[in-house]
Amino acid sequence: MAAGLQNGRERRRERIDRGIKVRTDGLYALLSWREMCYLVAPRALLVAGLLIAPLLLPTLWQRVFCLTGIYTLLAFAYDFLVSYVGFVSLGGALWMGIGGYTAGIIASEFGLPPVLTLPIATFLGGAICTLLLMPTLRLRGIYFAIATFVYPFIFNHLIEALQIAGGTLGLMNLPTIQNDWVLVYTMAVFVLIVLFGLRRLVSEDLGIVFRSMMENDQAVSAAGINIVFLKIIGVFIASCIGCFAGAFLCVLYGSVSMSFFALDFSILPIAATVIGGAGTFAGALLGAVVLVPLTELIRGFGSLRMVAYSLILVLFVALKPVGVLPYLTRKYEQFERWVEV
Repeated sequence: MAAGLQNGRERRRERIDRGIKVRTDGLYALLSWREMCYLVAPRALLVAGLLIAPLLLPTLWQRVFCLTGIYTLLAFAYDFLVSYVGFVSLGGALWMGIGGYTAGIIASEFGLPPVLTLPIATFLGGAICTLLLMPTLRLRGIYFAIATFVYPFIFNHLIEALQIAGGTLGLMNLPTIQNDWVLVYTMAVFVLIVLFGLRRLVSEDLGIVFRSMMENDQAVSAAGINIVFLKIIGVFIASCIGCFAGAFLCVLYGSVSMSFFALDFSILPIAATVIGGAGTFAGALLGAVVLVPLTELIRGFGSLRMVAYSLILVLFVALKPVGVLPYLTRKYEQFERWVEV
């Protein structure tokens, strides 16, 4: 490191995090307010950005903000299953469809307001998705991914053939949240709750068991732990997050249709996670913030959007395979300061 003299004292440059981290990234020795600010700054910037951004956006882009939150939740669910439970899932469209149709049917049949429809559809839809995926829990890797990928097509054809919930037209004129500020801040707060909740969950005992099960499920089973039950819990958590996204989209537009099972809801969250950085959750949020506004800007290209997603995905896999957030984190931790020798 570079060294120098100031006021007759020898000084050298030192990375800021060297005097803070002790043994592990999760244990810190804080000696000053400056060090505390260094640790808190990224989280504070994230929270402030989500809470302040709606105030700076025009009305049209507030809807885009809500869509960004929806894709962020789908990316959270995907990242949680892949990085911590060990399931490669393409079930974003399944969660969106089940959550959206559950909310739509509840609203149309019982006339419940969105404040009740959202939580009911979240947990009921999560339970339905978990029951549907339970027969596939013994599958791993690409086989589980194929199973989750097929379900949306099955539901699309069932709805079309049996004319369920309005058939191809779907359900229209459903209750919505009229206040745009309530919409955007409901989404912002829920994204923050899920983000920090998942980060806390994966650092607790349950998260440790999840990761151990992902690496060697036979060893976990030999320790007397019911791995099937743990897999069900993991799938239920991810399904509830995804179903809230589907229910929120239903409340946002006041309608639900077969488009809720569209392939975009499975592909874009994966692209967001890869771009931002898998296993970080905040990286999934960063990827969604990049991709969803970009989607709105290139909406006029129609189906060519998928080509854009694919090219972006290939570029990031080739140039930044670990994702943007780990790269930014590494750069942030390389900040230096002058200290006395």
